[in-house]
Amino acid sequence: MENKSHALAAGVFVLLVAAMLAGLAVWLTRDNANYALYELSTKDGVGGLQPQAAVRYKGVAVGKVTRIGFDAQVPGNVLIRIAVSEQAPLSRTTFAVLGYQGVTGLAHILLDDSLQPYPELPPGPSGLPRLPLKASPFGKLAEQAPAILGQVEEATRRINRLLGDGNQQQLSEALAHINQAAAGINTLTQRLDTTLTQRLDPALAALPPLAVDARQTLQSLRKAGDSVTTLATDFGETTRRLTADGGAIDQINVGTQALARAADQFSTATLPRLNRAADDTGRAARQIGRTATGVQDNPQLFIYGSGRIPPGPGEPGFAAP
Repeated sequence: MENKSHALAAGVFVLLVAAMLAGLAVWLTRDNANYALYELSTKDGVGGLQPQAAVRYKGVAVGKVTRIGFDAQVPGNVLIRIAVSEQAPLSRTTFAVLGYQGVTGLAHILLDDSLQPYPELPPGPSGLPRLPLKASPFGKLAEQAPAILGQVEEATRRINRLLGDGNQQQLSEALAHINQAAAGINTLTQRLDTTLTQRLDPALAALPPLAVDARQTLQSLRKAGDSVTTLATDFGETTRRLTADGGAIDQINVGTQALARAADQFSTATLPRLNRAADDTGRAARQIGRTATGVQDNPQLFIYGSGRIPPGPGEPGFAAP
């Protein structure tokens, strides 16, 4: 009886310890965050995605998958319900995509933002808001797989045609022609070697005297260049002297200005005086001419003057004294 009581006490103790451990585990794993529920609808497969799978926003865990089922609103679509922390900065540009972890094949939900906002999706029968779910890279690859396989088949057919019997024969002939061309190049190389040995070596031997002549020519050119430099320096010095203050050009300018002033003075003072003297001389000459004409016509002017000559005997108006 005593052994049974000890066993009962031990069993009760084990149960109490197990209950305490379970309560401690629940307390340690409790989540006090507030979550908002969203729904995702997709026509693609969601292999590898399980309930309680992580939901990450830009790589940060913000929630988990709570339910996976079928969409009653769109037949054939898969409906995914997720719980996202209210602290996650979701907006109208937020979209979801399936992400996969390495080679395990386990999937999770990735949330990210696009550059442009998406049109707001109508809520489902549950009344929960919906986020757009874009196709994953594997889904896109699966959609493009038929086209890729068709291109691979087309490339295979073309390779088979390229490697046909006729093309192989042409390829063999081309290789033979290449071999002949290589032999011709070898012969040409030998001829070039002979030409270089017989003709280029003497030319190279004649290069040292030519180099000496070239060096002398360069020295002559250098001397000529020095002379030109000296001449340019002298010319520049002469130019500076001519253009300096008080130089020849300034003196020419001063002389030109003085000559201009003298010409102005001559035209304004001396020339009018000369004109008046010429006019007076002309008038005097005309008077002298008239006087000479009068003397020639009437010499009596020297006796009677320039007055009227009285009529003589026999002339009208003669009066005897």
